[in-house]
Amino acid sequence: MSMLHSKLKEILKQKEEEIKELKRKKSKFKYYDVPRKSFLEAISSVGVSLIAEIKFASPSAGIIREDLSPLEVAKIYEQQGASAISLLTDRTFFKGDINWLPEIKKTVSIPVLRKDFILDPIQLEESKAFGADAVLIIVRAVSNSRLNELIKVAEELRLDCLVEVHSKDEIDKARDAGAKIIGINNRDLRTFNVDINLTFTLAPHIPQDCLKVSESGISKAEHIKSLKKAGIDAVLIGTAIMKSSDIRSKVREFVEAGK
Repeated sequence: MSMLHSKLKEILKQKEEEIKELKRKKSKFKYYDVPRKSFLEAISSVGVSLIAEIKFASPSAGIIREDLSPLEVAKIYEQQGASAISLLTDRTFFKGDINWLPEIKKTVSIPVLRKDFILDPIQLEESKAFGADAVLIIVRAVSNSRLNELIKVAEELRLDCLVEVHSKDEIDKARDAGAKIIGINNRDLRTFNVDINLTFTLAPHIPQDCLKVSESGISKAEHIKSLKKAGIDAVLIGTAIMKSSDIRSKVREFVEAGK
């Protein structure tokens, strides 16, 4: 087993502990009164929509940025034309925080996706309580029956799901579970290797009635132009933006490339 493969196992084990704690305090959930937006509609516009990610660290990249607050980043994203925001909420491995979510929702008018390792319906209830418009669900991280359950519960809670895949088999599982937005993660979670060509290989297998999203490894305008030709509806970009010396112009560059 590689070290990075063991890192994924470590992350999922940590999530299971967090889920146990969530279940203990479920009755204490505070529901934040924040406006809801349709993530699906926001990324359905003509061209390639930008889902800009607030990401301060990751297991593969380490610390990415420390000089800006989540609210400052969210404002920049909206001002520069991002269609939606992805907020990493994992604390232990990505230095995120779900407590940022309600404040971001009050500050911007574009929808916010909660990006975390969602393994249990209790996390969907938590996402709804904190004001998320959508959640990320990773096919590889859950069983088929749990995948079906998570998508069903999310629909009941009126949360859109970005269902993440890394293979043709996982696309089939996502489709069978009723996914409306399928994201191809160019990063292999078993090795953490990134290959943007995976999107071009897998995109034709995604059903026509699903929105197609490409995630990870997208770092320049040329990538987005190529993805547009391949029929991709949206891109999720975090590291390339957060590492940039000029976040504003980087977001603008990606937005313009998608038009």
